[in-house]
Amino acid sequence: MIDRIFQQFSRKAGLPPGSVVHVGEEREQRSRIYFVRYSESECREQEYLNIQDLPDDASEGTVTWVHVNGIHQARMIEELGRKFDFHFLVLEDIADTGHRPKIDDWEDYFFLILKSLVYDEEAQFVLPDHVSIICAANMVFSFQESGPDLFRSVRERINDGKGRIRKKGADYLVYALLDTVVDGYFSALEKIGDRIEILEEAILENSNRGAFHRIHALKREMTVIRKSIWPLRDIITRLEMNERLIVDNTRYYLRDVHDHVVQAIDIVETFRDMLANLHEVTLSLNSNKMNEIMKVLTIIATIFIPLTFIAGVYGMNFKYMPELEWRWGYFGVLAFMLMVGSIMGYYFKIKKWL
Repeated sequence: MIDRIFQQFSRKAGLPPGSVVHVGEEREQRSRIYFVRYSESECREQEYLNIQDLPDDASEGTVTWVHVNGIHQARMIEELGRKFDFHFLVLEDIADTGHRPKIDDWEDYFFLILKSLVYDEEAQFVLPDHVSIICAANMVFSFQESGPDLFRSVRERINDGKGRIRKKGADYLVYALLDTVVDGYFSALEKIGDRIEILEEAILENSNRGAFHRIHALKREMTVIRKSIWPLRDIITRLEMNERLIVDNTRYYLRDVHDHVVQAIDIVETFRDMLANLHEVTLSLNSNKMNEIMKVLTIIATIFIPLTFIAGVYGMNFKYMPELEWRWGYFGVLAFMLMVGSIMGYYFKIKKWL
């Protein structure tokens, strides 16, 4: 998983600032561009293959939303930047999937980097997905690294005219996108919680084979998840303070998203504490198991010490030993050894050592 997250950073080594280089997993499929323009009374949606075909005019009283699914085509990102006059440093950060979440306030727009969480059912782990958002006065641009369309539900709400989104401006659309990303956190964390619960039951049932490996893998995932979620709290706080592009009514909704982010952070911290406790419990169980094994071996060795002594005495090759001439001496010694072992075992049981 770490290789998946931090791969290909060397591609940017030695390049000048603002070089648009895709840092991330290589993909063959073409990027998909969704264009949505809406107002309270009407909505238009269309899918494009080329940036040049996108309308660049901003109609009065409408909100324009351009969503790009797939940022592996660096040239396409550059074309979009030139068409809509975005700074080259912004374009560089859009293509860099390893960039940490942040918010930048430019002259005519603000720029957000987020991390959505994608749970891989087959591989059984969570991976962050790079998401970027640019918001101007009446235009919003969103960029998604890969995978299923993250904001399809938002487009469906716009097309169906449900809720407040068609009655609000571009800042409310940004809130809707943020809310969708944050809701995805809880879905991913729910999967993590189920895995922790299953692991906990397996450890407490003493079927903890490979427990250390599984705990370590989960702790690594929680570290990645924490780094993806934690900065969003400050990002939303700074977004609320933007008086130029965020209206007062939208701030109430942003505060609600902020509360959800704090809740997600609390869940992450709880899971981290649970994994730390599971690690200690596993160590204790293994230590107790080793102690039980050592106790049994020690008791067996203790019982055989006098028996070894008796066998050693009668194993000496002295000629004049009284018992050597007894007809039933052999069986008598075996009986005596059995009696000594039984007495010692009974004594250990009384002392609750067995």
